[in-house]
Order: sequence, then structure tokens, then C-alpha cells
Amino acid sequence: MPEGPYKLPPGWRWVRLGEIFRLKNGKFIRTRDLISNGNVTVYGSNGIIGFTNNYLVNFKTLAIGRVGACGAVHIVNPPAWISDNAMYVDSWLTEVDLNFIALAIKQLNLEKVAKQGSQPSISQKQIYCSLIPLPPLSEQRRIVARIEELMSRMREARRLREETQTDTDRLWQSVLAEVFPKPNSSLPPGWQWVRLGEISKKPQYGYTQSAVFDCVGPKFLRISDIQNGLVDWEKVPYCVCDRQTLEKYKLNIGDILFARSGATTGKTFLIKSLPYEAVFASYLIRVVIFTEKLLPEFAFYFFQSFSYWDQIKPRGAAQPNMNAKAIQKLLLPLPPLSEQRRIVSYLDEVQAKITALKKHQEETTTALNRLEQAILEKAFRGEL
Repeated sequence: MPEGPYKLPPGWRWVRLGEIFRLKNGKFIRTRDLISNGNVTVYGSNGIIGFTNNYLVNFKTLAIGRVGACGAVHIVNPPAWISDNAMYVDSWLTEVDLNFIALAIKQLNLEKVAKQGSQPSISQKQIYCSLIPLPPLSEQRRIVARIEELMSRMREARRLREETQTDTDRLWQSVLAEVFPKPNSSLPPGWQWVRLGEISKKPQYGYTQSAVFDCVGPKFLRISDIQNGLVDWEKVPYCVCDRQTLEKYKLNIGDILFARSGATTGKTFLIKSLPYEAVFASYLIRVVIFTEKLLPEFAFYFFQSFSYWDQIKPRGAAQPNMNAKAIQKLLLPLPPLSEQRRIVSYLDEVQAKITALKKHQEETTTALNRLEQAILEKAFRGEL
């Protein structure tokens, strides 16, 4: 009997997975195999990937990721085709609870022992050599039932957290909707509708160059460097840039950048601070506001509202329409500067509270993940 990393309760024993089952690699799926009635699930290392009428297994079993998402485990209901980036339990060598073994394999974190390369991979031998604690069959079933009971509570906690997160996002949009009226609607006294092109310089496309991580010039801000409204300037790469080009594309505090392609099309970023000399990349568009008429902070908040998004995303379109011409045509509500300052101050305060709330939500998610891990650890130590 192999020795494990910790002492087990009476009646439990350490076993290698190779003592419990025998694995078989899945089979490559050809295009013609996918022409089907769609009644059979295909399992790969990342889960369901397609359907086919032909299948390799017609019994309930476990599929384990072999290439890519190594160690990912799925309980497979027949009939199923296991793709060649996964393997499956072809035969059992001892009577065990399938759900218990699936949980035990997940607890192993097999991706840690996977062979690294262009795609991580794990072999049958590596899986066979892996140790798990194995209690008597009745205890396995009791543990599975207890874990499911606790995990159902965890799922409910996650659902409530997700609802809270959705409510938080809705709260922010409702606040913005109160401040920014819909285009061409009536405005309070002293306000007026203006086109962005009337109160800003001509939009400018960014610098076309390759990013490098050696310090050879200014920082090179790309769309991908803007995450969740923030930039980690320490991780922003550099670019080769002569003095004339630097002066043309150099970023300044108060600049507003628009993403003009990809999944983040239409998203904006306000340069509030510049710890480094920096230029902006070609998939960004810069707008420089005439600050004697419009505060950049006020404009930036507007660009987060539905009043803005409704203008740039045509009905039924998958992607917003974002280019310099579209930006110049944007309608903005323009109150007096004193009113802009008051609104910016109010939105700063609301955003600070929402940011704190979202931080608490992230901490809750982390705590739930740790609790889930603790439940599994206790279960496989016989302490649950």
C-alpha cells in the first residue's frame, strides 16, 4: 500500500489511480463524423465540443482532459464520443463511486504535473501514478452527498453575488441616465446639445508600430493595455519613435482615447495621469477637448452612458460603429462649466462607492473559492 502525504482515518487507504481504473484515449473526430442527428455529446478536454451519431462509449464513465485543459474531468453519460484531446475510463478495477473519483481527480490539480509546451499535455502513466485517499464505498457515497449539499449552498451564494454584481452595474447606469438625457431630448435651462466635433480637435488615429519590451523609446499604449478602465503602466511596452513622431502622438493629461476595433470597440479611456512619456497605438483614436467649453471628465462620464452607446451601436449590429467621422458626429449635452464641475464631483463620489462595493464583491468571490477548496480538502482528509 503506497504512503500518502498525510494520515488517513481508519478504514481509508492511499491508492494510485492505476489501481482503480484503466484509461483509453479518445478518437480523432472527422468532419464527416459530425454530420448527424445531434443526439450524442462529444467530450474534449475543454468540455462539450460537438455532436455525432457514431460513438466510442455507451456506458457512463469519466472523461479526463489529455491535451490543453489537462486534468479537466467530466462525468460522461452515454452515448458519447470522446475526442482525441481527452481520455476516458474504459474499465474499472474495483468498485468505487464514480462521483467520488471525479471529485478526487479534480482535487489533484493534474495540470500542475502536465508536460508544458505549445499545448500542455498529460499521459495515462502520469494519471495512473497519482495518489488519492480512498475510503470504503459507503463512506465515498456519504462524502459525495455531503459535498453536494455544501456545494449547492455555495452555488446559491455565487448566484446571489452575481445578482448583486448585476444590480451594481445597473445602479451605475441608472445614475448616468439621470445625469445625461437622451440625444435631442429637452434640456435644463442653460444646457445645449453640441456635436463633439464642435468642441474638440479633429480626432487622431494612433501610431502604427510594433511594441517591444526593451526600453527603446516611449511607452506604447495599446487597446489591450486598458483593462477594466485602468492601465498598469509598468506592464505597458515601448516602441521605437523619433522626436517628430513623438511630438505628434505624445499623450497628455486630459486626452480621451476611443477603442476603434475588436471586442472593446467604443470603450473610452481618460488620461488622468502619465507616469511615463507615452504614445498611443493605431487601434486607438484620440480626442482632445476644448477645455474652456467642456471638461474632459464630464465628457468621459458621458461616454460611459447609454446615451453615448445608443449613438454608436446601430440597432441589431454586433459591433459598434467607431471611426473619426462617427466620433465627430456624437451629440453631447453641454451644461455651463460650473454645472459640469458639480456633476463630475457627484459622479466621482458615486463611482468611488461603487468601486468599493465591487472590491467587496471580488473579495467575496475569492472567499467562496477558498471555502470551496477547503471543503474538498476536508472531505479527502476524512474531516467532513
